[in-house]
Amino acid sequence: MQLENLNHAQRERLAFIDFSLEFFGQIARADLIQKFGTGLASCTRDLSLYRELAPDNAVLMHENKRYVRSDVFRAIFEHDPESTLRTLAKGFGDGFSLPQEKSSACFDAIRLVHPNAEIISAIMRAIYSNSAIKCEYESLSSGETKRELVPHAIVNNGHRWHVRAYDRKSKAFRDFVCTRFKRIELQETEPKSNELVDMDSAWNSLCELQLVPHPRLPHSKAIEMDYGMTKGMLRLEVRAALANYLLRQWNVDCTDNATLTGDEYQLYLKNKNSLVDLIDFSITPGQQLN
Repeated sequence: MQLENLNHAQRERLAFIDFSLEFFGQIARADLIQKFGTGLASCTRDLSLYRELAPDNAVLMHENKRYVRSDVFRAIFEHDPESTLRTLAKGFGDGFSLPQEKSSACFDAIRLVHPNAEIISAIMRAIYSNSAIKCEYESLSSGETKRELVPHAIVNNGHRWHVRAYDRKSKAFRDFVCTRFKRIELQETEPKSNELVDMDSAWNSLCELQLVPHPRLPHSKAIEMDYGMTKGMLRLEVRAALANYLLRQWNVDCTDNATLTGDEYQLYLKNKNSLVDLIDFSITPGQQLN
């Protein structure tokens, strides 16, 4: 049977099976029932049809009745990088015929740079299986390096996609740009407790950014309207690990006394003094390291 001969509903369910195997590494009948509200017999037929179309893509684990991704997996649907990342962040489905379930491991913003789908696939499977990875990574400061990481989230910072992970080399949680990975190998050994997301204090800490129109602007009302400010201020609660990216993307003046003069600086961070212990300001406007 060919994919083009199937009706839309069947193709959607098969695409979900293919997507789950590719990026989560597993699929079960219960997943189909939860996602599409179909009966057990229908789910069994869908999985049988998928195995007929791609007999080498999945292996049934009898102990838990789940199909897992095989080492020779080849996707039968094209997973475009932009669509893939949008789906990982917002859930499978169009939001009209199917409800979307937002991901806790992939966060979307503006899509500018699109990493290789195979790289995203390997990272997401590592996250969902709670695994470490060995990888080759091209660092801006060190060139090609070999690293062992324990990733827990993929994030779009407004300019590019990066991986939030524990780095065994620096023994700290850091950000790694997705497009700079060359090779990724999943590890079978379980990460240590200090390498898991619960220990990433900057990721788990929320901070409030108090943004106001830049003091040098003669007519600040326009900026208040642009950002939906209340009483001349926009209060944003964000993860401390992501705050510096937002401040840079929005060109927020982070100097102590609002000293930046370019026209691109229309916002000023009013409560910087209370955030210096939470946020790395080194990449924010007015605070870059020399």
